[in-house]
Amino acid sequence: MPEECIHGLDRARCDLCSPRPKPVVAAPVATAPRARAVRAQTVPRTPTRRAAPLRSLTGPIDDVSVQRIYHVTHVNNLADIFGTGALLADASEAWTTRPEVDLSAADTRETRRSIPIDGEGSATVADYVPFALAPKSGVWEALITGTDDDRVSAQARNWSPSDYVMLVSTVKHVVDAANADDELDDPAFAVTDGDAADALTRFGTTAPSAEALLRTLRADPDNQKILEAELLVHGSFPIEAVTLIGVANDRARDAVKAILQPLSVRTKVAVYPPWFRPAEEVATVE
Repeated sequence: MPEECIHGLDRARCDLCSPRPKPVVAAPVATAPRARAVRAQTVPRTPTRRAAPLRSLTGPIDDVSVQRIYHVTHVNNLADIFGTGALLADASEAWTTRPEVDLSAADTRETRRSIPIDGEGSATVADYVPFALAPKSGVWEALITGTDDDRVSAQARNWSPSDYVMLVSTVKHVVDAANADDELDDPAFAVTDGDAADALTRFGTTAPSAEALLRTLRADPDNQKILEAELLVHGSFPIEAVTLIGVANDRARDAVKAILQPLSVRTKVAVYPPWFRPAEEVATVE
């Protein structure tokens, strides 16, 4: 299986971890200067105006729109998620049934309900659907290794890592959804450089500031902050924007497909064992 880099891509396909060699350009051959033809009249060219580009979080150095985002949930929650048609924020009023298996501890949820995204009076972290920026985020690593972490609920620890699934999308899908919503007063999405509930965490709540944080987090493959960083999506995240469901093994893949088949869901389900094993174990195997 290809080795996966910290940005959630196959290392060989990541332009940051495995930069492509610059093409060798042959030196130009010197030639004698050619006489210029004299025009009878010079007509000035009218510059062509380009339409302003849509907000896309792309750039010449690093196209952050391809950054993968990850949301872990228990397999028992899948039917309700896909039946609803979206991942819902904790504080959303659209909930009819709460998740059967809740990964977050109650105290963590309460804390996130009290932290404003963009200053006093704005929506709180709980009004946003959380995504990790790496498949082996800090809180997920704590769960699969059994490490004591007060962000993880006791209920979540009663299950094997293979009982969980990873819903995967990209920053581009987040931006596309944000651009389609013109009526939202609060930021449509935000990027953090750490746990959103931590008092020292910085938030990027505008397109430029979110882009800057993403570039900083992606610039250094050894930067551990990306393991705690989050991308937050206001209100809900449409399930059709989930491009991949990662599972631990063939048994889990068959179980997920059995859940989705009656719902006519065609989202790709793929087995990615390293995502569900402790980092030290994966390093030993590789």
